[in-house]
Amino acid sequence: MKDKYQAYYTQSEPIVRYMIDRLSLREDDKIFEPCGGEGVFVESILERNPRARIDIYELDPSSIAKLSRKFKCFEHVAIKQADTLLDNDLLLRASFGGEYDKIIANPPYGAWQDFEKRRALKKIFPDFYVKETYSLFLFRSIELLKENGLLVFIIPDTFLSLHRHKALRKHLLTKTRIKEIALFPSSFFPNVNFGYANLSIITLQKSNATLQNLENSFIVKSGFRNVFELKQDNTENLKQKEYKQIDIFNNPDHAFLLSDYNGISALIVQSEETIGDVADCVTGFYSGNDKAFLKVVSHEVRNGKKYATIDPGLVNWPLQDANEISEGSRGEKCFVPIVKGGNRRYLKPDNWFIEWSEKAVKHYKTDKKARFQNPRYYFKHGIAVPMVSASSITASLIEGKLFDQSIVGVFPKDTSLTYYLLAFLNSELCNRMIRAINPSANNPANYIKKIPFRRPNPAQLDQVNSLVGHILAQLRDGNGYDQKLDREVNAIFEEIFQQHKKASEAEMSIPFAERETKVWKRQRHQHQPETNIIQ
Repeated sequence: MKDKYQAYYTQSEPIVRYMIDRLSLREDDKIFEPCGGEGVFVESILERNPRARIDIYELDPSSIAKLSRKFKCFEHVAIKQADTLLDNDLLLRASFGGEYDKIIANPPYGAWQDFEKRRALKKIFPDFYVKETYSLFLFRSIELLKENGLLVFIIPDTFLSLHRHKALRKHLLTKTRIKEIALFPSSFFPNVNFGYANLSIITLQKSNATLQNLENSFIVKSGFRNVFELKQDNTENLKQKEYKQIDIFNNPDHAFLLSDYNGISALIVQSEETIGDVADCVTGFYSGNDKAFLKVVSHEVRNGKKYATIDPGLVNWPLQDANEISEGSRGEKCFVPIVKGGNRRYLKPDNWFIEWSEKAVKHYKTDKKARFQNPRYYFKHGIAVPMVSASSITASLIEGKLFDQSIVGVFPKDTSLTYYLLAFLNSELCNRMIRAINPSANNPANYIKKIPFRRPNPAQLDQVNSLVGHILAQLRDGNGYDQKLDREVNAIFEEIFQQHKKASEAEMSIPFAERETKVWKRQRHQHQPETNIIQ
């Protein structure tokens, strides 16, 4: 039943108490629980106010039965079996501006939505990512609040930065006043696999005063060692930082850049260019059936034991003929090298090969499981960034080879910047930036595009190109490369971005009101469609 409803019930007394405390309950409140579950929030509310007026919605029939038994003696508790996201009565009430004083919930995370329901949800929530419903529950619940009503939700922290939740963040920042966000690991719920590393509790107040909302400040709490520290404001590990909503709104995609490494957030916000401005960032190819088409140079290669080894005599590379590139090779000599994931800096060995015969290419273009995407970048020279990284982002050359869907291909518009971008994507500074933009270990194309870019002067470009040339030469010799070269590369990029850092510090010395007006005007000029809402 959990797989269908993804109902992770809040069986944690400290978390329940923490959330109820933030509601600031009053005797005359009208309260809504949009996904009742086992009723733990309602129980806690009724302990404080047995005559509380509470509406509960729940979709799971078994949960409805439990809720009905549990609260049958409370005449002011109304229970309805319905889908909060699709219920016409709620939709109508939301359109009239809401009617609830307080809303509290632990909405479903990651529940599978069939395609029919996705289409229905997309009609109601056209700007939202409908495969993941917690964001829809949050948006709908805000609509159902009265003006100045309070909401407390426990949800995954992915809404803070993921590209797909941009519309939700915009709504939070312009239509509510955030009070507090508490961040903690999902391990605070023992024996429950949420599928998310971290959770958050967000407390907010509905407000239609957009300009005042943007001036609002809120607190982010983190560093909790265990669930009981949620109730302790003076623990030695607790971190509290204040943010203004307008600062978050001015970030790229309105992202909550909370991992601020010594001014990295300022660099991101104030950058005049990004990697997306100077390079095309695209996802690679998938055969649809790697077991049938993929071969490995040796079974010693990581994850290579399940694949047949390649006969070097079958390799046809580099491809010279445009027809071979687009339609495949004729004859038996039809395998080409393909760049796959794996965290290797600067240069990957040719460990993997894939069939590129006419028959195979026809399959790639027509098979439903295959992904023949962005083909105009196949067999070009560029840079490969693995979609999933370990401790840091890495990048390696694509030297006229194919690259698979575990790779983001970065293709500089000015090819003279190839070595420079390769070095930058392997730098410590770039890693700090991508982790501020997206704290997870994933590096999708949309996030790589947002990384700030700083153009070098001719001397700096020559210096970086020389260092990268030495690194590549050493790697081609097969003995690794001197790590001192990495330190030299890192120092150059710190120097290149230093001027921008100083400019950021100078801007921070401007009086706050003047500084915010300056940032706001720049954002309005750059993103006019996004800022009409506050004019």
